[in-house]
Amino acid sequence: MASNVKPVLGYAIFYVKDVAKSVEFYAKAFGYNVRRLDESHRWGELESGQTTIAFTPKHQHETDELTGEVQVPKYDVHRPPMELCFIYSDVDSAFTRAVENGAMAVSEPEDKKDWGQRVGYVRDIDGMLVRMGSYVKSTKED
Repeated sequence: MASNVKPVLGYAIFYVKDVAKSVEFYAKAFGYNVRRLDESHRWGELESGQTTIAFTPKHQHETDELTGEVQVPKYDVHRPPMELCFIYSDVDSAFTRAVENGAMAVSEPEDKKDWGQRVGYVRDIDGMLVRMGSYVKSTKED
């Protein structure tokens, strides 16, 4: 018998070069509070509402053989097949804060009329693309 219980997205996990540096960068650049950074610096977490943003090293002897090694696209010509989007009420200020704290500007915030969102893009210190957007405006007419 199938269960009606829906899963909860618990973690978005980033595989990074340096866990401590990434935790510090995301806290400063994007405004998150650090939940924890273990003493070994092999796991870090940021508070982000229902879903935890977590960081762990790219190469792990515990899982590389089991699940394969992490492959990082060449960020100047490729992007990964998934995108992370942080939502802000003031995208322009958030974008400026991110860049002032070490994010690489990719695309300044602009209004996307096709889907009703203000969007800008940056790359983090590991080269991962991050969308910074507003809440999507409803396209329904009231």
